Amino acid sequence: MTATAPEHAPDIIETFRGVREDFTRLMLSYQFGMDEITTKIRILREEFDKLHSYNPIEQVTTRLKSAESVVDKVTRKGLEPSLSSFRKITDIAGVRVTCSFTADTYRVFEALTGQPDVRVLEVKDYIAHPKPNGYRSLHAIVEVPVFLSSRTVNVPVEVQFRTVAMDFWATLEHKIFYKYDGDVPPEVVLKLEESAETAAQMDRDMEALHDSVHGPRDFRERDRQDDQVISDDVVRKLSQFLSGEGG
Repeated sequence: MTATAPEHAPDIIETFRGVREDFTRLMLSYQFGMDEITTKIRILREEFDKLHSYNPIEQVTTRLKSAESVVDKVTRKGLEPSLSSFRKITDIAGVRVTCSFTADTYRVFEALTGQPDVRVLEVKDYIAHPKPNGYRSLHAIVEVPVFLSSRTVNVPVEVQFRTVAMDFWATLEHKIFYKYDGDVPPEVVLKLEESAETAAQMDRDMEALHDSVHGPRDFRERDRQDDQVISDDVVRKLSQFLSGEGG
């Protein structure tokens, strides 16, 4: 005897297929938004590297939350697992920019968010105001347009700006907390706070040493100077050409 599928089975399958496609489309939009931000930062990095004597960007990394992580976060927030709930999670796509010095984190942040198609939704400055455990980083939720085949969607991306020292501390702190599963002994917490301050002092000392040797880093002023040099050079060559001296 052959079992027959319930009459409503095709409807269930079609509904499931539609939900899966919508979720895939949503996650792809976050992937594309993350790619847009990464491209912008890599362009800045290439510009600093090729046109300036100083490049403030040491490393760029990305992270896209898994479907399981997104569902888990929605659940922890007490929201229903739906596409509208997923869109309320602003850190699905993440980009981390590791800079040389503390001042560079703000300079790169300004260079990125100053672009006309980047909209700043939220900023949390954990450098100026560290977390109680000593964590330091500049967090920004930015929104960028993603141009799909049928429409344009605005996608939020979390961008973290931190120094090498901040990243070193945060990476190891995460591993230590993961081992204790949140129940960290007070003496370990104290040591982590002390090490965070040590890392911050190292940032200050190394930045002061760098500036004393190389001078301050004002990229916008250098851009103005470079533009002036280019303009003067173009005018000189054009004058020579018109006068017949360049032939």
